[in-house]
Amino acid sequence: MKIKVLQHDVSAHLPQRPGDPTPMSRNLNPLMHPFARARERTRALNAAKMDRMFAKPFVASLEGHVGPVECMAKRPGELTTVASGSWDGGIVVHHLARRTQLLHLPQAHNKNKKVSGLCFSRDGRLFSCSTDCTVRLWSMESTNSQPISVFTGKSPLNSIDHHYSDPQFATASNLVQLWDENKTLPISNLTFPTSVETITAVRFNLAEKSVLASVGSDRTFTLYDIRTGKAERRVVMNMSSNDLSWSPTFPTTVLLASEDHNLYTFDVRNLAKPTQIYKGHVAAVMSCDWAPTGLEFVSGGWDRTVRIWKDGQGHGPEVYHTKRMQRVSSALFTLDARFVLSGSDDGNVRVWKANASERLGIITGRERAAIEYRDALKEKWKSDKEVGRVVRSRHVPKAVHQASKLKRTMLDAQRVKDERRRKTHVRVIANRKRSARSWLLQNKHNPRYFCADRKINGRRRLCRRRRLERQNQCARWLYRDLMSASAILSSCR
Repeated sequence: MKIKVLQHDVSAHLPQRPGDPTPMSRNLNPLMHPFARARERTRALNAAKMDRMFAKPFVASLEGHVGPVECMAKRPGELTTVASGSWDGGIVVHHLARRTQLLHLPQAHNKNKKVSGLCFSRDGRLFSCSTDCTVRLWSMESTNSQPISVFTGKSPLNSIDHHYSDPQFATASNLVQLWDENKTLPISNLTFPTSVETITAVRFNLAEKSVLASVGSDRTFTLYDIRTGKAERRVVMNMSSNDLSWSPTFPTTVLLASEDHNLYTFDVRNLAKPTQIYKGHVAAVMSCDWAPTGLEFVSGGWDRTVRIWKDGQGHGPEVYHTKRMQRVSSALFTLDARFVLSGSDDGNVRVWKANASERLGIITGRERAAIEYRDALKEKWKSDKEVGRVVRSRHVPKAVHQASKLKRTMLDAQRVKDERRRKTHVRVIANRKRSARSWLLQNKHNPRYFCADRKINGRRRLCRRRRLERQNQCARWLYRDLMSASAILSSCR
């Protein structure tokens, strides 16, 4: 006698490896799960709330400076080495992982002169410039507090940047100067023919060896070619820019930090208009830097906040702030794109997480899968009203909140004013045309403008020459009267 029984394979219901979750069988028929969409929305809302609940971005504060931090620089090829310079003339090289100082130069430059710029060469040496008109070269391996060499300029230096492959560096003062590491005098002076203003920042392009960019106090963004020693292109902004940064993934994209509270990205192939405007700061933007991935960038502003922006998204950045942090003059992304550094007027260099709710430390595979699932849910349901409100919610200081409200009110008022002025202008033009047409109809028999010469065979006729003269004279009289009427209307408006 044969009996048919259900037989289940045990291996299909047990984990394949130690630590794996127990496999579960599911019926994928959508008719069996009528509330699947409602459950997914609830999970997305919970994921958004958990993300905000665990958003604690502050990591550490690095001390060592007496005055405000003015500039910072990353060492190429190393994740943990960052140098910072301050207004007291000191330079500190930090180790981010151990939170210690690798090098401390309290009197790197004159005490009453600030360190205005820092950069690393490809072999790891440190260059610093100051308003004492000098550029100094430091060795990272030596404990000696004396520089390897000193380059002397003729005017205070505001910025410095090193070429990524050649032994050259550029400085910014009242002009852009190109230096060679083995020579004490600049090898080239780069300037625009009509520009006499101060250059505030200078940066080499990361892909094109001969392209150099600068921003100045005359509201200009200028591109130079170091092969010809001339300025190739220039753009005049509405307000001056304080910093610039080249995109690491798109060599033709440059980011500008402006005094008008905005950031702009330009494509150097078409400088007629910016590709994107990033609005959110309520004071001047002092510094900006791209992440190594090229997908986001960080900015620090005079409003005492650090903001992280997504490339192509002009609104809704991540906002970082603390009670003691003052005006942010420098901001950087680390080379692994996981952390953000900010230097402020209170003399501290702060370390932040690029992802505010990211967990530091070892993460198991199940945790990583759960995090990715929650991120996918938030991205899918971000247009939902309640989920989007939680995702966009940010707590900012009261002063920043009030300033943003005032700025929004002013922008709305200006928009309404421009719209009313545009409508009034269109209405005035229409009235002018209507008035001119009615005036012609009323004065068509006026002998001053239209007159006949004589009667021939019972009809009024004009010879051709006299008819043309009369037409020209009438046109001049008509134009004069219309211009006087237009002047009266413009003065009344």
